[in-house]
Amino acid sequence: MTLPLSEALRHTTMEAHRDAETSSFISELMEGRSCRAAFTMLAVQQLVIYEALEAAVAKVADHPLVAPLADRRLDRVESLRHDLTQLAGPDYRQRILEGRLPVVPATDAYAAVLTNDPTPERVLANHYVRYLGDLSGGQAIAALVRRHYGIEAEALTFYQFDGIGPVKPYKDGYRAALDALTPTTTERAAILDAAVESFRLNEAVFANLAGSRQPLHTRYAVAV
Repeated sequence: MTLPLSEALRHTTMEAHRDAETSSFISELMEGRSCRAAFTMLAVQQLVIYEALEAAVAKVADHPLVAPLADRRLDRVESLRHDLTQLAGPDYRQRILEGRLPVVPATDAYAAVLTNDPTPERVLANHYVRYLGDLSGGQAIAALVRRHYGIEAEALTFYQFDGIGPVKPYKDGYRAALDALTPTTTERAAILDAAVESFRLNEAVFANLAGSRQPLHTRYAVAV
């Protein structure tokens, strides 16, 4: 309880964060040992997860634990829809529905957690894990996939936050808003647990993607 909430979140999630970001799927993607199709599959999973997250945020946006952080300028769904149109074509939604752009089981599980139990503590934790991560490591991902796979900037708007101003001051303000919250002891414990859960759910998505990849995800007969 002596640590500010932002520091407690960083410390508590350190191991789970490391495990997720060093998964084989992400390591191969970042090191140039993967393919454009794998990146497209990642964007499909992100769309499903962010649709669930942003719907969950809307449900509890007025709660005192969420309201100070619920900045709709962070929303990523429209950017992901735009990017998938560039990456997979204007029929990407139909291809998702038909399974030709598959949603892996771990993604469905992650989205179900956010949809079925959007407590303020869980929503806040996932908001922190997802958006602060996008503002941090996400920027490196965009640069690397452009370099390794020739993915054009027009297909990477998910990683662009043009409406918030300089990223570092925004992140500092985000952490300050976290630290200004006054959760109860029970709420604080639930936030920390949910943040670890978020990283573990994300790790499971990466594991599913790694297991299904094959050359160009041919296990699922995906051509992207």
